[in-house]
Amino acid sequence: MVDSNLGTKLANRYELLEPLGQGSMGRVYLAEDVLLGNVRVAVKFLSQTMMNDKMRERFMQEAMTCAQLGQKSIHVVRVTDYGVNEEGVPFYVMEYLQGQSLSQMINLQPLPIPRFLGLIRQICLGLQAAHEGIMVKTQAHPVPIIHRDIKPSNIMIVHDPTLGELAKILDFGIAKLMQAGADQTNCFMGTLAYASPEQMDGQELDGRSDIYSLGIMMFQMLTGNLPLRASSHTFGGWYKVHQSETPKRMEEVASHLKIPRLLEDLIMRCIAKRPQDRPQTIQEVLNTLEPLEARYINGFRISQRINTTLSRVPVTQPLESAEDVDESQVCRLMVWPPTKPTAEIVFPHAVPTSQGPLATLWAMMPQEEINRRLISTRYNTFICTMSPHPVMLWLTVLYSSTYGARWLPCYLDLKTSSGQDITSLLGQTGSYKLLLFALENPRRCAHVLSCTVAEPQRNMLKEWVVNARSHPDVGALATSRDLLRTEFKTNLKAKVLQRLESLYVDTGSNLSE
Repeated sequence: MVDSNLGTKLANRYELLEPLGQGSMGRVYLAEDVLLGNVRVAVKFLSQTMMNDKMRERFMQEAMTCAQLGQKSIHVVRVTDYGVNEEGVPFYVMEYLQGQSLSQMINLQPLPIPRFLGLIRQICLGLQAAHEGIMVKTQAHPVPIIHRDIKPSNIMIVHDPTLGELAKILDFGIAKLMQAGADQTNCFMGTLAYASPEQMDGQELDGRSDIYSLGIMMFQMLTGNLPLRASSHTFGGWYKVHQSETPKRMEEVASHLKIPRLLEDLIMRCIAKRPQDRPQTIQEVLNTLEPLEARYINGFRISQRINTTLSRVPVTQPLESAEDVDESQVCRLMVWPPTKPTAEIVFPHAVPTSQGPLATLWAMMPQEEINRRLISTRYNTFICTMSPHPVMLWLTVLYSSTYGARWLPCYLDLKTSSGQDITSLLGQTGSYKLLLFALENPRRCAHVLSCTVAEPQRNMLKEWVVNARSHPDVGALATSRDLLRTEFKTNLKAKVLQRLESLYVDTGSNLSE
């Protein structure tokens, strides 16, 4: 049967190319945003069989929910547009994710513990953002969102060039806004094998219902099996299982696996029949996982891309050319701007030279700290988010085994000409100077360090600038900056530190990622 949607253009902008799959409420298509230079996106339509006022409202709610959550967490699929086609069918536009579902991944083989821990933490962070809620016009405070359909097929794993494996939660089609006084549906909506006992009962739900589904999924991620099995794949069969059957222990379904007792106990608590017997919040789950991460992610937590890229970067003292020396001399003449406070801050600046503009990063710190960092490994990496506002994190780290890491994060607004210029300069030249200023004598530059940018990152920086120029600005700069700051603190920082600790050579080397 020919799909009449293929080849059509929505809102004179989104050209539908091919079907991608079926969600809980409608069909999803691959499309090109011709307005932004054929950028690929995914478009979801409300199913024709659900075309009533209640489902239209729920579909719009799904779009609104994902749009707001996508701004809060990079672990939720981002929605960027909403509309209605010529036939009156609602649709919304979201980021196109190239990867595989967690379900496809598990079907191949269960996940090793380090990989499991890396992914489940990201999934928990996405769920936590939902449970903390979004703003609704009729409410003064954030309204919590319960997903109600957490399962492996609703988790997409994509490859991020900087972070490695990145987990994204999909399909908030049956999510429920927990508004005060709002009526809860008394009909079952969800997936039988993952639904909590109270969800099967049609009771009012809170975050602990998602934690139950999360527990079922965690069991499956590690063993390849479900902890509960129904005699028949019917509502009645699964109702009985979820209400009264004791879940299997992991050794019963995968005796060859050596699962830490702490992890298994956490999962069994998550799938407790009574909500009060489970972890009460996602934060409690994350807190329990912390000691396991410290134990198992040693040497693994670094993304595959970081390992691959850094393996090509020699850990040696960079040789200075005559041009490097001239540039350093120019930098030593720089004066701390009167518009900047005398404080431990970091900011970028393009310094004019006879050879053209020079990318520099200025940092102020105590003189004693500068002295400690003169012999250190220099590392840099970059992270970018295009939505809701294009922003880039430019991270430089000075590391020594004696004094640890000195973190120098800097955030660039890629919608401004200055942000685009400095990013383009980094991509074109593949190098920058780090200017260190002492708090005690802030006027003159105290020291200059040379840093290089690896070729893969240079290409990425150029692409980011091009994309940022045409990408729609759909939210606040501060929101994107907070997203990157959270990712830096909760994920990237540990990866970088682990990499530096494993490759450290205290000879003033430069690692660029």
